Amino acid sequence: MKENKILIVDDEESICSLYAEAFTKKGYAVSTAASAEDGLDILKNENFQVMFLDLNLPGMSGVELCKQIREEGSTAKIYAVTGYSSLYGVAECKKVGFDEIFTKPVKLEVLFKAADDAFGKKEADGSRGR
Repeated sequence: MKENKILIVDDEESICSLYAEAFTKKGYAVSTAASAEDGLDILKNENFQVMFLDLNLPGMSGVELCKQIREEGSTAKIYAVTGYSSLYGVAECKKVGFDEIFTKPVKLEVLFKAADDAFGKKEADGSRGR
């Protein structure tokens, strides 16, 4: 059986830890990164079907990260998770390739549903993530 892998990129250590623990308990394999640059380094060596990216990151923003991931051909489901929704327009997020945007604080159940739906769709249509 293929491992369901999730990448979480957020500069708030407490958010990364919370999400990683919660998704691991749900049976997912989780990797975390504190910056977009660290996320890109992880993506050089691993493929992920689902990614949750904070938009307001130090250095490269989550918007730029998503854009770069999409330019490299990833078909993963990529979700924006941000506490700064007014800084980034929904249209801009959609344009660079985010599948959906969640505003912090977001309930874990909402993120679980997004991941469950994404993996269900990936398995049903035979697509492969990056």
